[in-house]
Amino acid sequence: MDVRKVGVEEELLLVDSDSGQALALSAAVLRRVPACDEVALTSELTRQQIETNTQPCTSLEDLRREVRRWRRTAAEAASSRNAAIAALATSPLPVHPSITSTTRYQRMVDEFGLTAEQQLTCGCHVHVEVESDAEAVAVLDRIRGWLPCLRALSSNSPFWQGQDSGYASFRSQVWGRWPSAGPTELFGTPETYHATIQAMVATKTLLDPGMVYFDARLSLENPTVEVRVADVCLLADDAVLLAALTRALVETAARSWRAGEPPAPIRVELLRLSGWRAGRSGLEDDLLDADGRPAPAPQVIRALLDHVAPVLAEHGELDSVKDLLAAVLDRGTGAATQRRIYRQSGQLADVVTHAVKATMS
Repeated sequence: MDVRKVGVEEELLLVDSDSGQALALSAAVLRRVPACDEVALTSELTRQQIETNTQPCTSLEDLRREVRRWRRTAAEAASSRNAAIAALATSPLPVHPSITSTTRYQRMVDEFGLTAEQQLTCGCHVHVEVESDAEAVAVLDRIRGWLPCLRALSSNSPFWQGQDSGYASFRSQVWGRWPSAGPTELFGTPETYHATIQAMVATKTLLDPGMVYFDARLSLENPTVEVRVADVCLLADDAVLLAALTRALVETAARSWRAGEPPAPIRVELLRLSGWRAGRSGLEDDLLDADGRPAPAPQVIRALLDHVAPVLAEHGELDSVKDLLAAVLDRGTGAATQRRIYRQSGQLADVVTHAVKATMS
């Protein structure tokens, strides 16, 4: 395979850009989307959010254009209803989520109660092309230890129901309430992976395979690995960085598998701690490295870059990714930006106003 195609799904908040309140307008906004764009802009669990879907891309510049294109298209549709979009992974201001009126979503509320009713969170899912289920499962087994780094880099949800949660990614805490969410043990083979999914659905705890919310999974609809740990990124460039690192992780893992190298036998208990640590402090305290040892966040992030650097260099992306990564390490994550705006003004509405502008930058 040449350079793998990569695509991004972004969940975005619909907000009043003056008051900062989340608005339950997804159906009305989506009615303003041209018919040719209906596949790329869709509804989500709550009416306060919409989802964008880029086309699969090979170059990072094409992906950057796609991310900005669909953010702009979503913003134009929202403006027709006197609303705006904000790439925030949770609403800074208090909100009562309104569930989208579909049979499946209503069943989720019936089955999961407050876990579904309160699930107004916005993530960024990165899809990376794979050649086969065998390659995909081998990748899942080999990227597990690095996924918390992606959560830390993307952390963009410090506020929850009008107060500081104490987390850089409180979305990860809310998302973790789902019974199938989180890291996984080693699968080894596609047969084990698919048998695990079947067994989970057979418990009747989950409605269907679409509710298998692993940190990374095989896509149900595309020949891709879908990495789901990240908050939606405040800036389009950070979404591109996330996608570039994810694609490089997938390619590095696939090469390791083809070379006969076994995956690291990290216990899932350590992976849970690593993911929690990343969500708690983002880049502002220690993270756990790929072996589960605490180290300063910049050191762990640079270890990730070193891990994937040969692939990035081969694809001509290393310098670009270094620049994007340096920018995040210098200015901080979306969570750090939100807190900085709040410290300056003391108004959560100003956090949203800033996010509306940053989403389109």
